[in-house]
Amino acid sequence: MATRTVSRAGPAAPDTVWERYARPALWSRWAPHIRRVDTDAGRIAPGVRGRVFSYAGVRVRFTVERVEEEQRRWTWRVGLGPLVLRLRHEVTAVPGGGSGTRLIVSGPLPVVVLYRPVAAWALGRLVAPRALNGPGPRPWHRSPPPSA
Repeated sequence: MATRTVSRAGPAAPDTVWERYARPALWSRWAPHIRRVDTDAGRIAPGVRGRVFSYAGVRVRFTVERVEEEQRRWTWRVGLGPLVLRLRHEVTAVPGGGSGTRLIVSGPLPVVVLYRPVAAWALGRLVAPRALNGPGPRPWHRSPPPSA
């Protein structure tokens, strides 16, 4: 087992960043590796389960283990067969405005090491100033072909 930490800071308000985390329907807007999330929950809460679908065709199951709304912290477990990662996220206010986010990821060393740069990219987008959760295509998403 290995544990690594990834942190990013940006100008988005802490409450905005927390909402981007707290609503699974928004994850694909700021996490470039997530194509979609299937869950019946509109908001994270202990016991919420679902599946995350990546652009690489990988599907992983998840279970939210803990949520501390007031502290803007949450922990979830993500698994693909025998490979399981535990991810602990937190959002904080940074001096001078904006927010910081920190991820502590634990799991098999090769998976943790490979996931770290992807997580850093996503967290940078999470704390970005513009509303990535708004309508419209994401810049890395191909537009559909024009209709005939």
